[in-house]
Amino acid sequence: MAKPKYTTLTQLGAKSDLPSEPSVKTLERVPNPHPSENYTVRFTAPEFTCLCPVTGQPDFAHFVIDYLPAKWLVESKSLKLYLHSYRNHGGFHEGTTLDIAKDLIAAIAPQWIRIGGYWYPRGGMPIDVFFEKGKKPADLWVPEQGVEPYRGRG
Repeated sequence: MAKPKYTTLTQLGAKSDLPSEPSVKTLERVPNPHPSENYTVRFTAPEFTCLCPVTGQPDFAHFVIDYLPAKWLVESKSLKLYLHSYRNHGGFHEGTTLDIAKDLIAAIAPQWIRIGGYWYPRGGMPIDVFFEKGKKPADLWVPEQGVEPYRGRG
């Protein structure tokens, strides 16, 4: 079987600069090799960072992104660079989580997507943000996200 050529990929296999902010991102995609199958793709980003838009202090989150691909898969290096582009970007937890979801939907048009943004506490209160879009087929196996609720020093 001949391997497909991905002539539109600009970051994979090349030196790529970190985008200065999410608005200059390049989320790249590759064809789904099994578009007739239902399967879950999961990305976990346990060290996500961005900035508070008011104070400029860093915010930290653990993201779990699950999706059922349609025609496209998100290319992982471009996703990593995109997520890292938030490091110097100010955004509230809710807006940042949904911006990531919407950018992924625009890039790959998944059949179903679920994002859990588990934000670490600032001011003593963690904020967890969840987003889901599309219809999850009954036969699609999706494991639990496995991120425990914040318990402090408990």
